[in-house]
Amino acid sequence: MTDLIAVVLFIGVIAYALFGGADYGAGFWDLTAGGAARGRPVRELVNVSVSPVWEANHTWLIFCFVTIWTAFPQAFTAMTTTLYIPLGLAALGIVARGSGFAFRHALAQGRGELVSGVAFACSSVLTPFFFGAVAGGIASGRVPSAGHGDALSSWLNPTSVLGGVLAVTVCAYLAAVFLTGQARRRADTPLEEAFRHRAFAAGIVAGLVALVGVFVLRADSPRLFHQLSTVGAPLLAVSGLCGLAALLLLRKGGPPVVRTLAAIAITTVVAGWGVAQYPYLLGTHLTIQQAAAPPATLWVLIAVSFVAVVLIVPSLLLLYGLQLRRKLG
Repeated sequence: MTDLIAVVLFIGVIAYALFGGADYGAGFWDLTAGGAARGRPVRELVNVSVSPVWEANHTWLIFCFVTIWTAFPQAFTAMTTTLYIPLGLAALGIVARGSGFAFRHALAQGRGELVSGVAFACSSVLTPFFFGAVAGGIASGRVPSAGHGDALSSWLNPTSVLGGVLAVTVCAYLAAVFLTGQARRRADTPLEEAFRHRAFAAGIVAGLVALVGVFVLRADSPRLFHQLSTVGAPLLAVSGLCGLAALLLLRKGGPPVVRTLAAIAITTVVAGWGVAQYPYLLGTHLTIQQAAAPPATLWVLIAVSFVAVVLIVPSLLLLYGLQLRRKLG
């Protein structure tokens, strides 16, 4: 049963990587769009694409936190008492991002628009970096089972920096693919072409970061490197192939096909991390079985998760469907 809960938790992680990743990546392109006049078309596309869904995308983050503190309280305590700096900065980034995005609509001109836009865009880049750094600290075994690990070296280390940079580049790639499709639906050819170029650039950069990451993990996290190069290798290969296919089809492929390939690329790379991490929840010193809550708690959590899937997933599918069909403002 603990393995089932771990799978449920990782499904939530993958969902947040997909939907939250595209959300954060849109902020990256907002940040790099240029000055007020030059960047206005990009920011308008980001606004209409993100506005209806940006709050819903964080549902998965809440789901992950609730699941881990309920099902694996020891691991949750160890993470929060060790990685409280990047987790706190990520939480601050989420608040700053939401506030900036909301106020940018209200303060449509002048200095207020500039300040709120900068808050939204900068926090869109920093927040996924901190989440990636947290993942790196956990995967490299720098979070002790008893918690209260080193507050700095637990996330300021090669694997965490790699995780942070990879998270930012992957979010940018995913968002560029999605926004290319959005621009095509609006028959905005110049913007579609611009985001196609951005998707190519982000995909190449993400691939280079992943390539460099091989050497970083080999030196800094030998166990994770070994697992990724053995049991996780098939998933990483699928990720690379789908990511490459999505880039090749950006010009002629239909948006649903390209979007699906990009989503599979992200899903399989996150799943590869999960497979490589198994059976440990923290490094190589706390297994999923050891960290699990009592069986009664896990059964209740499974039941609640099932109800949540029945109630929430159809609502989210309806929301995303309406958004893709441009039925939402």
